[in-house]
Amino acid sequence: MSKSASSLCESSVENWAKIQALVLDVDGVLTDGTIFVGPDGFELKRFSIIDGLGIACLKKLGITLAVISGRLSPATTSRMNELRFDHIIQGRKDKGTALKELAEKLQIHTEHVCYMGDDEIDIPALELAGMGVAVANAVSKALAAADYVTESRGGRGAVREVCDRILESRNESVLSLSTQ
Repeated sequence: MSKSASSLCESSVENWAKIQALVLDVDGVLTDGTIFVGPDGFELKRFSIIDGLGIACLKKLGITLAVISGRLSPATTSRMNELRFDHIIQGRKDKGTALKELAEKLQIHTEHVCYMGDDEIDIPALELAGMGVAVANAVSKALAAADYVTESRGGRGAVREVCDRILESRNESVLSLSTQ
């Protein structure tokens, strides 16, 4: 069942305050979707430092951090380990099922999960999560399924925008948490 378009503007403080886990797609959300591949198959991705600082602040608040990616990527593993993600799930195209399994493992209701995605493969997870977020440059069907659409594009501060909303709902800020 698709969420109503009117809910895009109804992202109240209460909705953000209930979030216990932030679950992200990788390519197109944490990155701009570009993958550099060398002739030997070596892969490079570009991640936003702005997003990373917001993620680090959520970690300090005890928010569970996870990624669910359809691809297997050593670059993803490296960056998520650096950011101290709790769960790195790769090679899963069944994102709704993966999110449901993760919530069960964490023993939290999906209502307390914020999931960010950008493509049709993310729609089941967007619809299952209590707060489904699409990045500004997501495909139209993902935008329609989302509760909230970021102003920023994937890999260009969209994750930070969501981190800031979660922090603000708890009367916290990046400045206060990054200096602790």
